[in-house]
Amino acid sequence: MIKSELVMRIAEQNPHLYQRDVENIVGAILETIADALARGDRVELRGFGAFSVKRRDARIGRNPRTGETVAVAEKAIPVFKTGKEMRNRLNRDGLGDHDDDADEDAREAGGVAPIAAAR
Repeated sequence: MIKSELVMRIAEQNPHLYQRDVENIVGAILETIADALARGDRVELRGFGAFSVKRRDARIGRNPRTGETVAVAEKAIPVFKTGKEMRNRLNRDGLGDHDDDADEDAREAGGVAPIAAAR
């Protein structure tokens, strides 16, 4: 899902809100999260997850094409860790739109679940 799809879905679920207002709200939320991370703060959304920044030290790397050593500068990497409720929901509901019944039937019969292309 991309940002515009998120905005459309929220606008559909809340017909009393104008789509431009939903766009502004989503943009403000994302901008606030980005600003907090830029300051080095941690952003925690209970039940969903936590955004934080991890620092990677400067190091000496190698150019894979030439094998030449290259100095890699220190950098900040955004990290997202799912919350407990999100992990439970993903594991309860499963991932993707695959046919769980076919997998279960195959396991019960002692066979192997069908491959994704056969679904």
